[in-house]
Amino acid sequence: MDCLVAAAASRQAIGVTKAAHYPGNTAPAPVRGRGPWPAVALALALCGLLAACGGGKQTVRRTPPPAQPTRVWPHVDPDNPEAANAVLMRAFSLVGTPYRYGGNTPEGGFDCSGLVNYVYRDMLALNLPRTSRDLAGYQGPRIDPLRLAAGDLVFFGSAGSVTHVGIYVGEGRFVHAPSSGGTVRLDRLDGPYWRDHYSGAKRILR
Repeated sequence: MDCLVAAAASRQAIGVTKAAHYPGNTAPAPVRGRGPWPAVALALALCGLLAACGGGKQTVRRTPPPAQPTRVWPHVDPDNPEAANAVLMRAFSLVGTPYRYGGNTPEGGFDCSGLVNYVYRDMLALNLPRTSRDLAGYQGPRIDPLRLAAGDLVFFGSAGSVTHVGIYVGEGRFVHAPSSGGTVRLDRLDGPYWRDHYSGAKRILR
């Protein structure tokens, strides 16, 4: 409404100016040196301010979902500290090795279960099942997430099916070979994908 009033005022100013140029018109002439354009500009500026303050379409900002709290991971001593330390050191040394489906050597690359098999076989001469599903069924107690110790195996999947495995290294972190095109890396169990797909853990070292 204010914009319409301002526009009408500008049109009136233009009308007065035009009337002054027609013979026989008795309307007063505008003040010299001030044409209609300042009035038009002022009206447009007022409209712009009104639109900026209260008019126009409002942009609705979506509130981001609240971040999930980070768990505090207590330190749990492994049952076999020497063997656990050997596993951790070897697993850390392989970070950056390329992923390869079916791979089980540093030279040829690793998939998830191939990495686990290589580390335990290389450091402890322990032969484990080859697939993540079979590893999940391997002898050993299931471990509560907050009771994990270095060297435990952590599993991931969905709908009751295990599809991935890694080696827990402490403080909520694990080493694994995640996917095609990637490399062996260190991730957190509280990461957005891994937290939602965590399916359990097994203790191998006794």
